[in-house]
Amino acid sequence: MAEISKVIMPKWGLSMASGKITEWIVAEGDVIGDGDDLAEIDTDKIAGVLEASDEGVLRRVVAEVGEDVPVGGTIALIAPASVPDEEIEAAARVAREELDSGAVEEAAGPEAGTVEVDGRTLSYATLGEGADQVVLVHGYGGDKNSWLFVQEPLSENAVVHALDLPGHGESTKDVGDGSVDVLAAAVLGFLREKGIERAHLVGHSLGGAVVTAVAAKEPARVASLTLVAPAGYGTEINAGYLRGFAAAKSRRELKPHLGDLFADPAQATRQLADDLMKYKRLDGVDQALDALLGTLLDGDSPGIDARPWLSGVDTPVEVVWGTRDAVLPVANAAVLGERVRRVADAGHMVHLEKPGAVVDAVKAAKGGG
Repeated sequence: MAEISKVIMPKWGLSMASGKITEWIVAEGDVIGDGDDLAEIDTDKIAGVLEASDEGVLRRVVAEVGEDVPVGGTIALIAPASVPDEEIEAAARVAREELDSGAVEEAAGPEAGTVEVDGRTLSYATLGEGADQVVLVHGYGGDKNSWLFVQEPLSENAVVHALDLPGHGESTKDVGDGSVDVLAAAVLGFLREKGIERAHLVGHSLGGAVVTAVAAKEPARVASLTLVAPAGYGTEINAGYLRGFAAAKSRRELKPHLGDLFADPAQATRQLADDLMKYKRLDGVDQALDALLGTLLDGDSPGIDARPWLSGVDTPVEVVWGTRDAVLPVANAAVLGERVRRVADAGHMVHLEKPGAVVDAVKAAKGGG
């Protein structure tokens, strides 16, 4: 059965234990290519699309729509058309028995760790093996889990680290003066502490400005840049969203602002609002967000100009931007020229809404596509 590839329930993030299939996008008998959308899956955080990592024919669907499947459980089988039906039936029977009995070997997920940089503890999660190193840097109010749909596919041939910036996630909440310099120093300190001589950097929103600053400060450490709806470019910014996010003291106050993050406001779920309020109630978060707000905004205008930093960068750069971004409008992308990949039907969280577009951009920046 060596030619039969299992499609398993992925582990999207440290806390994911199971997922529910809400829709099969493909059907038995369809020819599948690497990266094709297979199924819509609901996690306890957000819904996402599972993409194929193998090529062949979808020979059998093992788990049906509406079924909760533990991480690592086989949900479908892909194989060449030449594989006999008897072998497919035997493999499907074993997979079904594993799901029914619960005897599923959980898929390996990210490995969490911490490093000490300039007196601050930085939390991170690492997944994958390979010679290439990729570092993912989130935006304002985000954390390493925001990359849950991107980290796994990138880890197929690289070591991928998702980092919590100071003030965010499980990292120290002290952000100093909240400047981009402080955050860039944290990323450079992470690279040094992990012994990473050169990395492909990926930054979303505020993280996009941060990785640009890192490339300007120590270009020898940066193999490529992928900027996802980056701050620091263009003249438009949704100051109301940023101030509303920082000021919200309850889920009721926060949830209306979260709708600005997605092209489809329904993706701003109650669970997302609950998770963010849990973060916002941690000691030191209010002060961190206020300090960073002072960096992001100059009145109602952008407070960061990353263009001078980028102008001195001599490394491959890719840019991804959702055409329906309501936080940093795609009009800002005009200053970045023809390198911008505009993604239809995606908002500010394009790495959650259309993760395949971000994965493709990172691979292109790395020279793989």
